[in-house]
Amino acid sequence: MNALRLAVALTACLAAPATGQNLTIATGGSITSLDPHFFNAAPNNAIAEHIFGRLVDRDAQARIRPDLAESWRVVSDTEWEFKLRRDVTWHDGKPFTADDVLFTLQRAPNVPNSPGGFGATLRSVKSASAPDPYTLRIVTHWPNPVLLPELASVFIVSRHVGDGATTEDYNAGRAAIGTGPYRVANHRMGDRTELARNDQYWGGAQPWQRVSYRFIATDPARTAALLAGDVDLIDQVAPADLPRLRRDRRVTISEIQSLRLAHLGPDYSRPGPLPFVTDNEGRPLAANPFLDVRVRRALNMAINRDALAERAMDGLAAPAAQWLPQGAYSHDPQTRPPAYDPEGAKRLLAEAGFPNGFRMTLHTMNDRFPNDARLSQAVAQMWSRIGVQTAVEALPWSSYSGRAARQEFSMSLGSWGSTTGEGLSFAKSVLATFDRQRRTGSANHRRYSSAEFDALLQQAETIMDEERREQAIFALVRFSAQQVPMFPLVHLTNVWALKRTLSHEPRMDERTLAMGVRPAQ
Repeated sequence: MNALRLAVALTACLAAPATGQNLTIATGGSITSLDPHFFNAAPNNAIAEHIFGRLVDRDAQARIRPDLAESWRVVSDTEWEFKLRRDVTWHDGKPFTADDVLFTLQRAPNVPNSPGGFGATLRSVKSASAPDPYTLRIVTHWPNPVLLPELASVFIVSRHVGDGATTEDYNAGRAAIGTGPYRVANHRMGDRTELARNDQYWGGAQPWQRVSYRFIATDPARTAALLAGDVDLIDQVAPADLPRLRRDRRVTISEIQSLRLAHLGPDYSRPGPLPFVTDNEGRPLAANPFLDVRVRRALNMAINRDALAERAMDGLAAPAAQWLPQGAYSHDPQTRPPAYDPEGAKRLLAEAGFPNGFRMTLHTMNDRFPNDARLSQAVAQMWSRIGVQTAVEALPWSSYSGRAARQEFSMSLGSWGSTTGEGLSFAKSVLATFDRQRRTGSANHRRYSSAEFDALLQQAETIMDEERREQAIFALVRFSAQQVPMFPLVHLTNVWALKRTLSHEPRMDERTLAMGVRPAQ
């Protein structure tokens, strides 16, 4: 009888959203700041999308659509004009104007102490002006065919609140005043963000009066919270939990191919010695072994990507050889995952002067995406089999991200979601030479640098014709495949689980948004 009562209670818990017009979301991605310009990371961007608007938006398939700009036109190869909405107010009631956009374009690339900001995203912008409060003109340094997708990554903040405000002011909620469908009611770093509906939102009021956006790091805890009825929707569903959730009639699954690539890469910032890299007796190596392309190719050949996708990721991933998955614009059909060849990898290591290998530590996050640490453990075992004895140290994303940005690791797991839907995003942010003045390599924490790659990138990013630009990006992809600055592992699949009484629109950019959740019809 007790078991029957428990089953009935659980069914009731999952029969409706937790508190009527309230929606409770559990996310596995730690939000490190409410400052929408501090860190270009998916969890931060997801929460910012509830609070702030952008000139243009992306739909669930990463296609551009109007947002704060209702229309735009190309005046010339290097000049764009945007007409802004006139019916938009900030959460404090003040009107939104083009002056707020001018302030944003100046602030976004220049936030102090940012571990990975929006410099690369806005590097093509030469100047911006506002001939009237609802007209914006942007002039670029060069013809930029992906300006709209790049602007879709930049959240607009107000001048009247943001001028002089620090990242701490945003985190405290004082400056987190946006134009979005929700406003900040309460924010507890590392725990949850409480959002209240903005009834004056220009796009129409949302169905949820309040949204509780909770951070639950561990996969089992998120699943348990959903099944107990404590939350209405969870993201980053653990692959191991998926079969059970699919069988549960109270739950529905929402999934889509991701634009996120999981990859590994070495440190290039030091000629040597490197921290966490030694010979087999534990002595530091005099030179950085990863500067030798033979070592990089050996490590790349030693990765069995089919095994990673099927076993380490429980089938919720596809083997990767490049930045974007098959079917995406600028995915090169000629660049395929390298053949798994451990014997060939050993021969290359011997040619590079490491017939007996060496030792290193691979640092990984353990709560950024499902099975992230497990993925790193699997690669470490593969590398250990060719003589590169690899230990793994796993850290929570909240501490891992800052340490990675300071070049504290010699080999590290990374991931990048190309939300612009094309390959220039990864090339400009992750592999282009880090240069604050030129605003390249904002996420190039490993400090890879190649003049040849930079030259190919400079050529590709100015081509307005889509077919010719795609061919130029193919050249970048093939250069990367030959020089192996990083090791592509798998393309992820985005998976959510939610109460069957709700409907959810899955997004390729993996963002978990209350705006995509509705009562089921």
